[in-house]
Amino acid sequence: MAKFELKLPKMGESVAEATITNWLKKVGEKIDADEAVLEIATDKVDSEVPSEVSGTLVEILFQVDDVVQVGQTIAIIDTEGGNPPVASPVVEEAPIVEVVKEIEKTIEVAKEIVQTVEPAAVDFSSSEKFFSPLVKNIAKEEGVSIAELETIKGSGKEGRVTKDDILSYVKDRANQPVAVPKQAAVVAEIPKAEAKVESSKVESPKVESTPEKKIPVSVNGQDEIIEMDRMRKLISGYMVASKQTSAHVQSFIEVDVTNIVNWRNKVKDAFEKREGEKLTFTPIFMEAVAKAIKDFPMINISVEGDYIIKKKNINLGMAAALPNGNLIVPVIKNADMLNLVGLTKTVNDLANRARNNQLKPDEIQGGTYTVTNVGTFGSVFGTPIINQPQVAILALGAIRKVPAVIETPTGDYIGIRHKMFLSHSYDHRVVDGSLGGQFVKRVADYLEGFSENREF
Repeated sequence: MAKFELKLPKMGESVAEATITNWLKKVGEKIDADEAVLEIATDKVDSEVPSEVSGTLVEILFQVDDVVQVGQTIAIIDTEGGNPPVASPVVEEAPIVEVVKEIEKTIEVAKEIVQTVEPAAVDFSSSEKFFSPLVKNIAKEEGVSIAELETIKGSGKEGRVTKDDILSYVKDRANQPVAVPKQAAVVAEIPKAEAKVESSKVESPKVESTPEKKIPVSVNGQDEIIEMDRMRKLISGYMVASKQTSAHVQSFIEVDVTNIVNWRNKVKDAFEKREGEKLTFTPIFMEAVAKAIKDFPMINISVEGDYIIKKKNINLGMAAALPNGNLIVPVIKNADMLNLVGLTKTVNDLANRARNNQLKPDEIQGGTYTVTNVGTFGSVFGTPIINQPQVAILALGAIRKVPAVIETPTGDYIGIRHKMFLSHSYDHRVVDGSLGGQFVKRVADYLEGFSENREF
């Protein structure tokens, strides 16, 4: 049997580990090359891990909720297509199983011995049971003590506590009897003490109380309480950190994009027929932003302490709304080196894969400037929050038909024009109003100077 080791791939310079969220294939199933085998989650994005070879999945080395380091082998694939083994759960080491059985034997004794014990601090070294890193993190965040964790009935292999188990426990926590965690604190210590010394005397452990996270309660019984999902928690943290880090200030400018609208309406069908891609306004705006950044390179920077880092590459982030309401920012690398066709293909590809949760972690990193289209939802303009560690972000407002004064050599007259607002947020620590205002004005100049006779 030729074995191939499926390893957790590199996912960008700043990503060192990932949590397994779902296995898409089971032991014994056939796998085609480039077919997704499992789903993972990092602090950046959720993505899939494809197989590099075709064969049969013969062994799974990590389970759901396990944290895996980049480069670690996560599964074994038989590339010769030998007889697939029968799927079987991973067997824990014998000492752990024995300790679990010992805990079950002594639980009744502990109930009679212990009357009042303070809740135990979250010290996982005092437990002989295995808890995944994800479960431990949730326990710390929710203020769940090790004593309480010991009492949760796990639905995983060998009774392991999974993410769903602990989240369900936290949700129903208000209905849990207080005596349960108090008794469990001593139960966890009894087998540990017996393993170290042969003595019939059981001493009460010294424990510290752990503050518990308050779960909101519906006062009228009609309000629905919804816990944030993982991505929403990350977005929340990033937004608050950005406001605490950067001194946000905004500049606004109105732009006449009539030439762009007319040109797109004229060429979009021919463009799609020749290139096989739909032509939207986004790549046109991205082209103008990339040109303006080359004119004002001090917008393309980041701050580290008392130092300014001037970026060599122009990597444009494009904020994209996901079907579940969350937000993600894929990055167009070296956007200034792409023509309009190249920008269109890249924009469409990243947007489609973002909506289908198929982005790779590296594709949402390395951005040096971000553009967000608030006009998609009808907003005229907005005040976007800077995507750290960048120092500026541009919001594109909705394109509207408005009456406007048109200047001509023979006099002024009122006409109908297509206009939009550009909203520029920038970090006043390093970008003053002069630079911030000149930059967004230059973007506007490029858009208004767009030729209706341009070739694509």
